Amino acid sequence: MRHIARVHSWTVAAGADPSGENVRAGTPPDDWDALLAWWEEQREALRKMFTAGPDAPAWLSFGNYTRTVGSWARRQAHEAAIHRIDAELARGGGTVQFDPAFAGDGIDELLAMLVWGRRDWSAFAADGTVLVHAEDIGRLWTLRLLPGKAPRLADTEQPFEPDVTVEGSADAVYRAVWRRPSAASVTGDAALLEPLAAP
Repeated sequence: MRHIARVHSWTVAAGADPSGENVRAGTPPDDWDALLAWWEEQREALRKMFTAGPDAPAWLSFGNYTRTVGSWARRQAHEAAIHRIDAELARGGGTVQFDPAFAGDGIDELLAMLVWGRRDWSAFAADGTVLVHAEDIGRLWTLRLLPGKAPRLADTEQPFEPDVTVEGSADAVYRAVWRRPSAASVTGDAALLEPLAAP
């Protein structure tokens, strides 16, 4: 709750200051009741920000995104979705099943946008290819890993033998690439997935 509310406050600040010069996250209160009230304030402020429309300017620290409210809407949708899984796991019992198209977008956001946000790749020695397959929506992502370099998306039309494959439904693969419990199948050298963790 504290994390999500703080991220919402940061997002709202980014919408209010597209230059990014004075964007700061708020400080969540320690008291639980006060935190709930503050979380509600941030949620409402975020919803109001989104009414500006997807093309409205907004600052983002992630280099591959266009600096618009639409980019923040996408980022916050998946931020909330992944942490919803966390909350449901902590509660015990089942977790939400995500719509395949939404889950596929979350896979794409991580692999095509967020992963590149890490500034220092020098600690990664992975060398190989990764195939990510969301079977129910017929989507493939192929990534080439080289030591000390950011992963790069490769042409899925070119035949190759992956060193590790992650496959299953879009919902299962979404959870797997975001490092949550998942029914996705992982075959091959799973260590190659380390550079693909969200920064």
